[in-house]
Amino acid sequence: MQTVTAVAHRGDPYRARENTLASLRSALARGADAVEIDVRLTRDGVPVLLHDATLKRLWEVDRPLSALSADEVRGLTAGGVPTLEEALRATDGHRVMIDLPGAPGVRAVHRVVDAVRACGARDRVYYTAGAPAMLAVRAADASAEIALTWTTLAPPRPALLDAVRPRWLNYRFPLVDRALAERVRRDGYLLSCWTPDTRRSLRRLLALGVDSITTNRVDVLHALRADESRLP
Repeated sequence: MQTVTAVAHRGDPYRARENTLASLRSALARGADAVEIDVRLTRDGVPVLLHDATLKRLWEVDRPLSALSADEVRGLTAGGVPTLEEALRATDGHRVMIDLPGAPGVRAVHRVVDAVRACGARDRVYYTAGAPAMLAVRAADASAEIALTWTTLAPPRPALLDAVRPRWLNYRFPLVDRALAERVRRDGYLLSCWTPDTRRSLRRLLALGVDSITTNRVDVLHALRADESRLP
């Protein structure tokens, strides 16, 4: 029986603040096979975990990350925003999906890829985002594992797929149906999706045999997956 990979979206955000070390550890303790994190650069080029362009939503500091040094971020959040290096240490031995939000430039992508390499984590890290960022990842690391994020039912162009060479195609979960799942498999890719949180949606995707699900409720996915494995 195929086993879906359970990916924890930004950690375990219903129990701990997203993209923090506590959230990542909580997700792994509740059955996640991998954690998904968002990585951006500080003003001085340090990769840190943050989805938004500013600290306002999570940390009540209305300052853009790009205007702050890593030391300033640490001070404004009492150390709550981890560096990528800290996150990779905290998840040692586990898979990590790095999302690159906000249309990062080539320099930013290279900084992230270089940090992963410096931490000795290339064999357990894979990257996701749209085509421009993934093209930059491919240029920075010829052997990087890539989950190309795709947001329409129209398939990616063959020339783009040849350039990015993804292992996964990563879709918003409402787009995933049997026809899409069969097409992705027929074309030789693994199918991942994000971010279903209801039991109904999770069950539907499990029934379709997707290869990976990124969810905010990884404990629920873990339990449903266990139930499916016990079925005759």
